[in-house]
Amino acid sequence: MNQYISFSNYSPAADIVVAAVCFVMLILVFFSNISRTRSFKLFVDMVVLVLLAAWTDITFYTLAAMPSFAYVANWTRCVYHALLLLIFVYYVAYICEVTRYEKQKVFLLAANLMLLVALGADIVTTAQGVSFFLDDEGIHFVRRGIFIYAYLGYTILCVYLVARVRMRLYRRVMFGFYGTIAVSFSILVMQGLSDQTSFTVASLLLPVVAMMYVLHSNPYDAQLGTNDAAAMQDFVRYCSEKKLDFIILSLYMREFDEEGKQVPEQLQASVREFTYRLVKNGRLFKVGRGHMILIFLKKHYPDCEKKIREIEEAFYPLYDQYGYDYKIVIGGSADDISRKNEYVDYIRNIHRTMAECTIHRVNDEDVAAFRQNDYILRELADIYRRGDLDDPRVLVYGQPVLNVRTGQYDTAEALMRLNLKELGVVCPDRFIRLAEEQGYIHTLTEIILHKTCRAIREFCDAGCVIRRISVNVSVKELKDEGFCGDIIDIIRKNGISGDKIAIELTESQNEGDFMLMKQKIDELKKYGIKFYLDDFGTGYSNMERIMELPFDIIKFDRSLVVASGAEKRSRKMVANLANMFAVMDYFVLYEGVEKDADEAMCRDMSAAYLQGFKYSRPAPITKLKDYLSRDVG
Repeated sequence: MNQYISFSNYSPAADIVVAAVCFVMLILVFFSNISRTRSFKLFVDMVVLVLLAAWTDITFYTLAAMPSFAYVANWTRCVYHALLLLIFVYYVAYICEVTRYEKQKVFLLAANLMLLVALGADIVTTAQGVSFFLDDEGIHFVRRGIFIYAYLGYTILCVYLVARVRMRLYRRVMFGFYGTIAVSFSILVMQGLSDQTSFTVASLLLPVVAMMYVLHSNPYDAQLGTNDAAAMQDFVRYCSEKKLDFIILSLYMREFDEEGKQVPEQLQASVREFTYRLVKNGRLFKVGRGHMILIFLKKHYPDCEKKIREIEEAFYPLYDQYGYDYKIVIGGSADDISRKNEYVDYIRNIHRTMAECTIHRVNDEDVAAFRQNDYILRELADIYRRGDLDDPRVLVYGQPVLNVRTGQYDTAEALMRLNLKELGVVCPDRFIRLAEEQGYIHTLTEIILHKTCRAIREFCDAGCVIRRISVNVSVKELKDEGFCGDIIDIIRKNGISGDKIAIELTESQNEGDFMLMKQKIDELKKYGIKFYLDDFGTGYSNMERIMELPFDIIKFDRSLVVASGAEKRSRKMVANLANMFAVMDYFVLYEGVEKDADEAMCRDMSAAYLQGFKYSRPAPITKLKDYLSRDVG
């Protein structure tokens, strides 16, 4: 049985508005910094399809009003239906992509089969004859085709799909999708009841608008239920303006802070359940690959301390289940930090001094330390920007090293200090990591190398015997293509030979860094520069890799000296390691020698060089002259 609806019940206004909205959305996403993921590409395709559907609908009604274009209009209607059905296929593909649903092939196959069946039926119906006509009064009518049944089928498929992936979606996102689908379907139902045809495309636009707002404008992680760092700053700004106090809980997992590391689906499900069950009024933000921050207003939880204890108690079973290392920071809002919107940097500053698998409660000292580090960072940025190799804020201290064979102090280590107006002399543990994180470290190395080379030249001019002075270099600097050239250029400009300089490097566990280190060492050794392996005995030491790198001296960390003095077994192990290196023509340097007993023990353990407070504490490099012997020849 044929059913008809009047053309007079169609207005192009709705489709024109839909087209305009689509154009605006495309313009916004084109000029935004949204990550160009696969889900984003699917979203853009959907916007384009909705835009085409709106203009095709307008085109159909325009052509249908002209009898001579009846045949073209008939097939235009078929294209219009095809676009509408294709939008539904993209709905299914998008939901599968966002949730990373492993059975997406099944649903995509079902969606495409429905498309082919519905489109085939529509083509057959269209080919049988014109699907509209003019009556005697000039009123236009159109036969209803298969589309309404296909729409209903796709709606059921989408609802069923969302139900299947509901445990993969944060509840608020899931309810948002359900609500949008319900509103869209209601519009179509009301349109049918009122014999309207104007709002079909508009009903399909609403889910697309929801996708842009929820998942791409923020952007929003639909699985974890997290927003990004920019959204967190907006929320903090709002709380600061409204004078709203809040509690902030930070969870950092180093395991997922590396490029390409993904939080496992099971852990994501636990995070969703954890936040929804314990802090329904909270907001979760993902501010780094492995860093999430939960914020909730104090007014929603009058007994905040009780809620925090509840969260802590619920966290430990999760740690027992997954076993990933963590750092947790808990604290309340601070006016100074809120005003400048610095919570992410503030928490990361606390992380630097935290041990793994610990919880830290924020205190006043943390704010003071952050302010000091903020000041140090500004000074480092200024040093970097100026690039002055004689910058007076960068001091070079020196610590003499005893040559066991000759009994003379003929080598030394150059150590960096900062002399800052507000803090005085600052030791490396306060600023080296900051400089590495911000990319300032190579400038500091250039400055200390320049000042060390100048000191060596002055020692030589004064007739002092100095074989070399070592300078510490960060492995991160080796990634700079101009690293070797910068080192050689500074040595040459100061008029000294390359063998007067040694570079101290710490071992890297990263395969890429290892290969890069080997390449740079080989290149610089051609100029006579010596290389030390620093901090041997701390962390992870790969003997195979150490043997592949052409180091000249292995520096045994003070922890090995302490362990050797405390336990015979450790002493025997250290002695055997040192003897092995000596047999293989490496020189062993023990650092951290503080008393006579340490010295005697290290001499018995194949020591070639000794360094520590027993001989001298680090002092301005000019003081090294007091330890150096004179060349009387």
